[in-house]
Amino acid sequence: MLEADPDSGITLLRSGEGLERVSLKGLELRLLASGDGTELILHKLSAGSHWGLSPADGWTALEGLFMISGRLRWTGGAGDKRVLQAGDFLSASPVLKEAVFVAETDVEFLYCSSQPVFHHYSNQIRELMSLAVDIEQKDGYTADHCHRIMRLSMMLGETMALSSTELAYLNFGSFLHDVGKIKVPDSILGKPGKLTDEEWRVMRMHPTFGRQMLHETGLPSLLSAGPIVEQHHERFDGSGYPLRLKGSEISVASAIVAVVDSYDALTTNRVYRPGIPKAEALDEIDRSRKMYHPEAVEALFQNRDRLDG
Repeated sequence: MLEADPDSGITLLRSGEGLERVSLKGLELRLLASGDGTELILHKLSAGSHWGLSPADGWTALEGLFMISGRLRWTGGAGDKRVLQAGDFLSASPVLKEAVFVAETDVEFLYCSSQPVFHHYSNQIRELMSLAVDIEQKDGYTADHCHRIMRLSMMLGETMALSSTELAYLNFGSFLHDVGKIKVPDSILGKPGKLTDEEWRVMRMHPTFGRQMLHETGLPSLLSAGPIVEQHHERFDGSGYPLRLKGSEISVASAIVAVVDSYDALTTNRVYRPGIPKAEALDEIDRSRKMYHPEAVEALFQNRDRLDG
């Protein structure tokens, strides 16, 4: 319980408390102090989780990150990598390029910003992420599907040496890849039999619906992740949807999500059929290589020992 001393103007939060709290899988945030636009937020990341700093129009904040415990790998704007450990501190005023952080272990750090940011987590982004998980469960996946797609996509993105900016957008785009299915009627999404031509036309619009939903948030990172969401069902040979893009017309980040999503669909148990073993799924991806970006396929195979399934 928050304890205030009116005479001194001091507020005490006991261990484990916060003014507000947000919990997502792999990430817990506690707002410790907020006033005059400045916020102090305690972050806890589980090993393997990602976090990032991104520039935005009108963003002039002084930001600081102080490491309390664990190891946090930082990919800077030029693609160089460093590891932050307990006692390390970094700051930006303001941040000029995306910086992506990966928790090599469970991590705790304090983040301070001279402009408010906490409710970006607790409102629009959290609601979209929760919505994405709910939709995947309606579509016959487990609740971990979005997290698996994000984890595997970031793994391939790092293997393919994507820039820190590309990784930042991939982090959101991969998790939210199917969020547009919320605008597909349940009668179509959950239909056990074959879809009619008209039903299939509606289903093929879900990537565009998703891009529109991200655009409506007005948040820069989600705006930039929108094309990833819209293109994740495009195929390298032009056989995909909704835009029938092919080859280099498809963003590399979208191509990564495409091959990861296909692999996960093959290996995951669904209500209407069991998943297949990892080796068989990789054989199927190999047989269908023409549909996928060749570098994304190679990155998938390079990471075969780290894949689920």
